[in-house]
Amino acid sequence: MTKTDAILLVEDDAEIGELISRYLATHQIEAAVVADGRAMDATLAARDFDLVILDLNLPGEDGLSICRRLRDGANLPIIIVTAQGEDVDRIIGLEMGADDYIVKPFNPRELLARVRSVLRRSRASAQTKEPAGGRFYQFEGWRVDIMAHQVTAPTGMKIALTGAEFDLLYALCERPNRVLTRDQLIGLTHGPTASPFQRSIDVLISRLRQKLESDPKNPKLIQTVRSEGYLFAPQVLRA
Repeated sequence: MTKTDAILLVEDDAEIGELISRYLATHQIEAAVVADGRAMDATLAARDFDLVILDLNLPGEDGLSICRRLRDGANLPIIIVTAQGEDVDRIIGLEMGADDYIVKPFNPRELLARVRSVLRRSRASAQTKEPAGGRFYQFEGWRVDIMAHQVTAPTGMKIALTGAEFDLLYALCERPNRVLTRDQLIGLTHGPTASPFQRSIDVLISRLRQKLESDPKNPKLIQTVRSEGYLFAPQVLRA
């Protein structure tokens, strides 16, 4: 790595925080540890971080509320940490905009893999890999600018997408009018470290529909193909 990645870990168990911090430091990742939302806010105001690892079970303001605030205020990547069996909290966290999740107890190597995967996706979305002139996709009045990582509505308004949402929209634009299974979409958006928890794709699809569809309950752009997957229905023009 050309620079040390900076991670903010929001974890109220000091021993766990210390263990994670030391492990990540051996892999050129600096991890600052705070115990609650108030300390997190102060630390984020003082310096920049590349990613937040957020335990959902926190004293005071709960992790789901913190996740919502983080996503409303910035595009900082978020990995949520949940206890085993907390499927509902996990789903809600993903719906609120978390980029990934990990379940306690976890192997530090798995956490490291997920951190690196989310950072790669975030940077790939923000950086251009295109030649001069960039690449654009257009459909139904929408415009997707790959170079600028921007999505513009037919009204001309810029629509904010998380890194995971943008990656999913990019995958759909690349493959319009094709049925894509959940496994295919997981591979296209998460890569080899993807979780088998397929509901995460359903959550991302739901989030995209809320931002792109005029009527998310009766979607016209991103259609569900029962027992198979999803199909991106509009004609997509590439420029």
